[in-house]
Amino acid sequence: MATHDTPADGLVRAAVVQAAPASSGENAAGDPPRGTETCCPASTATLPDADRAAALADVFKALADPTRVRLLGYVASAEGGTVCACHLPDELGISQPTLSHHLKKLVAAGLLAREQRGRWAHYTVIPAALERARRFLGSATGA
Repeated sequence: MATHDTPADGLVRAAVVQAAPASSGENAAGDPPRGTETCCPASTATLPDADRAAALADVFKALADPTRVRLLGYVASAEGGTVCACHLPDELGISQPTLSHHLKKLVAAGLLAREQRGRWAHYTVIPAALERARRFLGSATGA
C-alpha cells in the first residue's frame, strides 16, 4: 500500500519541527537533554581484561559442542587421569577423524594436554583451565 504526502501532512510536520525546543541543554519541561539521564547509579564492577575474556571465550566455544563436553568429562574421570585416543572412538560412537577434530579443539582451548606415546596420543585434562572457567562463572553469578 503506497502512501502519499498531502499538503496538509507537510504542514503538520513543519509545525512539529518548529515546536521542538532549541538545543539549549534543556527541553521545554526543564529536564536534561535526552540521552544524558541514567536509569540508575553506575556499577562499581570492572570489565574482565580483553585477553582473559578471549581465552575464556575459547574455552566456552570448545565446550559448546556436546561431543566435546562428553570427551572432556570422560578424560577428567578416567582412572589415572589419562586416556589413550585408541579407546575413544568406540566409547563415543564416532569416527577417528571426527574424534581428532574434537580433541584438537579441546587441546587448542587449553582444556586437554596431548602426549604422544609411540603410535598413540594420550590426553590429560588441564585442571588450571577448568579452574579459571569455574572461577569466572562463580564470580559472574556471585557464587
